[in-house]
Amino acid sequence: MNELGDINSIDFNTFIGKEIGNVTILKELGRGNRGVVFIAFQKSLKRQVAVKVLPKRRSTTDIERQQFRDEAEIIAVLSHPNIISIFEMGEEEEFYFQVMQLIKGKDLNKIINNRMRNPLQEKNLLPIDESITIATQVLDGMGYAHEEEVIHQDMKPANILIEERTNRALISDFGIAKTQQVEQIKMKNVIFGSPLYLSPEQAAGKETDHRTDIYSLGVLLFKMLAGFLPYRKESIKKLILRKIYEPDTFFLSTPSETSPIINLDMENIILKAMHPDPDNRYQDCFQFRDDLIAYTKHHIDSA
Repeated sequence: MNELGDINSIDFNTFIGKEIGNVTILKELGRGNRGVVFIAFQKSLKRQVAVKVLPKRRSTTDIERQQFRDEAEIIAVLSHPNIISIFEMGEEEEFYFQVMQLIKGKDLNKIINNRMRNPLQEKNLLPIDESITIATQVLDGMGYAHEEEVIHQDMKPANILIEERTNRALISDFGIAKTQQVEQIKMKNVIFGSPLYLSPEQAAGKETDHRTDIYSLGVLLFKMLAGFLPYRKESIKKLILRKIYEPDTFFLSTPSETSPIINLDMENIILKAMHPDPDNRYQDCFQFRDDLIAYTKHHIDSA
């Protein structure tokens, strides 16, 4: 049985009204391969929070449990307005849990996909100024995390939450992140991360540094401005091998060929972030961010 199937076989309705530490579960917010997130009420501070639950089911591996604990410990040392906050981690008889900041909004992947379904062509992409604002906020957050020696390793639109009221972007899901204190979990022939957003060195299972996140953020910016990524529809194994051995052929067309709102100046920014050789990418998130700010001043503010 696959992990998601196993998750769906659990009746999480029994969690509604359940007290976990200082919080009371109110309703389910969403679920993924490794757990379920609920909205809960924190009695001590009289506020709503999010609670992520990882069941202690048979298919939950030691690696998943370690990643769950590592994620909480990593986020706990980070304090930045563009990184989700964690308040508590604990364990009950049948599950592990994290109590986190509740973000009322949607993840960036859903926002992009909703836009793409708009029948009006001029409205099916995020406006370029909005995309740049999101990207610069994410780069601020990841630049700070890198200074704190935290590498995310799974940067993708689904892991960026956009707060509904303020449009603030927050980075989430540090489940496979690594720091100098928390070593990356390694398994033979297993690659952690999302294939479309993996840097070539991460896809090859090589040692990674903060520049692997910069590559992924370049792909993320590409996705925001184009609405989709023009890759070959082939098996995950072939996608990974292509990214390792033929990184320049991974996408079928260049950013400017893919989207009408990507000009050559923006394409150069994206391709620099996505360069197969880490030494030829932006060397930190702040360089990447500053080029986007300069682009805005030259192409948008002056228009």
